Amino acid sequence: MTAQIAHISLPEITIPPHPSWPELIPARREELRRDIKKLLKERDAALVAHYYTSGDIQELAEETGGCVADSLEMARFAAAHPATTLVVAGVRFMGETSKILNSEKTVLMPEPTATCSLDEYCPANLFAAFCDRHPDHTVVVYANTSAAVKARADWMVTSGVALPIIRHLAEKGQKIIWGPDKHLGLYVAERAGAEMLLWPGACVVHDEFRGAAMQRMRAAHPKAAVLAHPESPAEVVTQADVVGSTTALIAAARDLPNEEFIVATDAGIFHKMRRLAPHKTFIEAPAVGVGGDCQSCAHCPWMEMNSLTNLFTTLRDGKNAIEVAPELAAKARLPIERMLDFAKRMKG
Repeated sequence: MTAQIAHISLPEITIPPHPSWPELIPARREELRRDIKKLLKERDAALVAHYYTSGDIQELAEETGGCVADSLEMARFAAAHPATTLVVAGVRFMGETSKILNSEKTVLMPEPTATCSLDEYCPANLFAAFCDRHPDHTVVVYANTSAAVKARADWMVTSGVALPIIRHLAEKGQKIIWGPDKHLGLYVAERAGAEMLLWPGACVVHDEFRGAAMQRMRAAHPKAAVLAHPESPAEVVTQADVVGSTTALIAAARDLPNEEFIVATDAGIFHKMRRLAPHKTFIEAPAVGVGGDCQSCAHCPWMEMNSLTNLFTTLRDGKNAIEVAPELAAKARLPIERMLDFAKRMKG
């Protein structure tokens, strides 16, 4: 394995403050839930939500026949569901992916400005120029990228299928450009024995977890299992009992016999974990700057832009439609479908 992080000056990005949604009185909360359910039916719409969104949104998706999942399952669901409208509660690249796979459908988002730090750290023009300097490399990009970046790639991957796809390419002797998450790239390169050139981006949530703080927390909770997303730094991942996608971590929380878990990913995942294992205790992994200058504190500020209120107004007004230019969508669809076909064969 040879993995090298490229020396590239990343753009400055602005991390928004965590939204301060007014607390809904129970009667208003239930009214919104009823209205959203009604509007979903009227619009022939399916609600597709990520595990990092609020518990209210996750419950609505499940109760209405929608989907709560990681980005791989969200993509699968969007491609297979017969609804004429998809409402994607997550961040913008998820809405774009749904539109790319479903050009004939209307794709709405509660907050279309909700982006992702990985996406922001990987502008399409800089990434394309980087790829052009290494024409002998196969280009693999993480799902957390714009449609324009995907259009420049040969493959798209999610954390759930990144390792088997990179292993597949390595076995064929291919050299790989990987973008944009350096931590996930190092993780899969080491385990796949791949030669990879890594874009130097990182997720502002996972990048804040720290190994020394994790050691102290493990000492304080010696019976706890550590669950880590591979977007976390290696110093955290090496201490984990289970490393994997959000779906894999949820399954581990349900299936492992431990009563306590230290979880190194966005704390939005706790809603599903607590529903599946209500008798267990889930603890946020320690992040740098907690109580001080923490930028995320294990909560993605862009995911938190999704709320019952803007979900309702989006459905009521039919606004915030995601559009991807047809020519761009056609190019971006190829690496996405390549991943979906591979995942289908792997699952079979």
